[in-house]
Amino acid sequence: MLFLYNLLMIFAGFFIKIIALFNPKIKQFVTGRKTVFETLASKIGPSDRTIWFHAASLGEYEQGLPVMEKLKLEFPNYKLVLTFFSPSGFEVRKNNTVADVTVYLPLDTKENAKKFIQLVHPDYVFFIKYEYWPNYLNELKKLQISTYLISGIFRENQLFFKWYGGFYRKTLDAFNHFFVQNSGSKELLARLGKTNVTVSGDTRFDRVVSILEKNNSLDFISEFKNSTLTIVIGSSWPKDESLLINFINSSKDNLKFIIAPHNIKSEQIQDLKNAISRKTVLFSEKENQNLSDYTVFIIDTIGILTKIYSEADIAYVGGGFGNPGVHNILEPATFGVPIIIGPNYSHFAEATALVHQEGCISISNQNELEDAFNLLINNEDERLEKGNICSTFVQMNKGATGKIVKFIFNENTKNLQ
Repeated sequence: MLFLYNLLMIFAGFFIKIIALFNPKIKQFVTGRKTVFETLASKIGPSDRTIWFHAASLGEYEQGLPVMEKLKLEFPNYKLVLTFFSPSGFEVRKNNTVADVTVYLPLDTKENAKKFIQLVHPDYVFFIKYEYWPNYLNELKKLQISTYLISGIFRENQLFFKWYGGFYRKTLDAFNHFFVQNSGSKELLARLGKTNVTVSGDTRFDRVVSILEKNNSLDFISEFKNSTLTIVIGSSWPKDESLLINFINSSKDNLKFIIAPHNIKSEQIQDLKNAISRKTVLFSEKENQNLSDYTVFIIDTIGILTKIYSEADIAYVGGGFGNPGVHNILEPATFGVPIIIGPNYSHFAEATALVHQEGCISISNQNELEDAFNLLINNEDERLEKGNICSTFVQMNKGATGKIVKFIFNENTKNLQ
């Protein structure tokens, strides 16, 4: 099976280059990997001590960030190397300040794995949540490099738990320890004979709690809001927007909306603006505007949604009408904001829990969306109660980073000096 996998990787590398000629995102995927080894050779010397973190995309980066920040603070003599698989993660966080080197992860071939690990020569490796690349993991095991999974999630439908997943199961032998989010994941690993498991929780809670310690104010958002009840719509997709536009266009005058779409391509932003009949301004047009005169503010930039949530009275988080489902609800939750989402959230433990606890409302159609918004708009007590449920939920689930770092320190006290 491993032979077939390696053959597949070779073919994949070939066909991806062809697809890249026609697909801008795949082109980023290909071109971004061309200089990885050159970058590593120029930024990591033979005597450097390194710690390698791998994140599939942006969400996994956010989960790993608290651990990266903690290790960076405690052990500044180590260089942190961060890899991404997806362009959507790398392009947004390629200029992060926590890692000393940020690059794409080369495709999982034997040759790439050996060359990458030789250049990085990490003392410690952290894979975040998932992505189990057999050649990289086999090479790490072969070289006896300490390797950990953090904020891991395991589900019964994964290849590990299928009768034909033997070669994939073997990749798990590379991990010294698994830090998983829930007891269900621990039980599934136990079925494979894995006892080196700790239920530590989700490090994203520590990430969003730390946001509260920062200055989240944005003068232009405060100017736009002007003490008016404001709904923040974050990471919306067209399926979300088709329902939301109807509500916005028929809304009362004493209500404002901030929309931060998932996709900020200019043509899609313009289509969204054109579909809204209320007075609307774009972030890119805000200069020399009296923002308080507008009802809708469309954020056609990235990187400020978290701060915007701090000004929300109600949040709608998009993605819940697509696959795999709803985007990050923890950011508005940490600010004590009641949340509305679409129906596809079952793969996200935090969303499932908050819907169950009634801090978050799931809707499936136009009528349910309008009922949910009207409930929160017209009933301040309901709004505040649900917001309190959300903030309490976040505070009660923090602490995963401390558990992970304490374990790593205790296990490697002498080596981490």
